Amino acid sequence: MATMTVNRPGRRLALRNAVTGWSFILPNFLGFAVLTLVPVITLFYYAFTEWNVFGSAKFTGLANFRQMVHDGSFWISFWNTFYYAGLHIPLTLAVSLGLALLLNRKLRGVAFFRTAAFFPYITSIVAIAVVWNMLFSPEYGPINQFLRAIGIAHPPGWTASASWSMPAVIIVGTWREMGYYMLLFLAGLQTIPVELYEAARMDGANAWQRFWKITLPMLRPTTFFVTIMLTIGSFKVFDLILVMTEGGPGQSTLVLSQYIYKKGFQENQFGYASAVSIVLFAICILVTIVQFLGNKRRDA
Repeated sequence: MATMTVNRPGRRLALRNAVTGWSFILPNFLGFAVLTLVPVITLFYYAFTEWNVFGSAKFTGLANFRQMVHDGSFWISFWNTFYYAGLHIPLTLAVSLGLALLLNRKLRGVAFFRTAAFFPYITSIVAIAVVWNMLFSPEYGPINQFLRAIGIAHPPGWTASASWSMPAVIIVGTWREMGYYMLLFLAGLQTIPVELYEAARMDGANAWQRFWKITLPMLRPTTFFVTIMLTIGSFKVFDLILVMTEGGPGQSTLVLSQYIYKKGFQENQFGYASAVSIVLFAICILVTIVQFLGNKRRDA
C-alpha cells in the first residue's frame, strides 16, 4: 500500500509534466505539419505527375525526371548552383571568422562595429540589390570608377556581364551574411578558456600557432554548424539572385531554386517543378550527410 501511495503521485506528476510539455510543443508542431510537412509530402507525389494547378494531376511516372536529363536549362542551373555554393561557402566562412577574430578584442567602439557588420543581414534584400547594382554599374558605378583610377582600363562588367555576374552576386551574398555568421563565431570564441592562450604564450607559441593549435580546434563545433547552415543556404539561394539579376544575363546566374520558381509559378509546370525540387532536396541532404560523416571521422 505504501508503494502504491508513493508511485501514484509520481505518475501524476510525470503525466502533468508530459501534458505541460506537449502543450508547448503542439502549436509549433501543428504549424510545422500544416505549413511544411504536408506540402513536402505532396511534393513527392506531384513530382511524378503532370499538373498545371487547373484540374487534377495526371500521373506520369518518371517522365519529369527523364525530361530533366535532357533539359539544358536544368543543367545550367544545376552547375550554377554548385558554382555559387563552391565560392560562397569558403569565402563567407573566412570573412566571418576573420571579422569575429578582429572584433573579439577589447577595442573602443567594438559594439558599434559588431552592429555595423550585422546590419546588412537584416536590411531589405530589395534595398541591397538596388544599391549594389548601382555600385556595380559598368559605366558609372563607383567600383569601376575606382578600378579605372588605379589603372585598370577595362574593368569587369559585373551584373551586366555573363562572366562576372555570378562573382558579383557571390560578393554581395558574402557581404550580406558575414555579420550573422560572425556573431556565431564570436559566441564560439568567447567559450574558449583564456588560460589556454596564456599557457601557449608562456611556452613561446606565436599568434599563428595559437590560432592553429587552439582557436581552430576549439571552434570546430561552431565551424561545423556554420558550414552546415551556409551549405543549405547556398544551395537554396533565391531572393538575392532574383532581385539582383533575375538569373541573367542570359542564364549566367540561373540557379535551381529560381528555376523551380520559373517552372512552377511562371510556366505552371508544377509537376516538373516538384521533380526539380526533389533533386535540390536530395543535393542538400547528400552534402549534409557527407559533412556529418567527415566531421565524425575527424572527431574519431
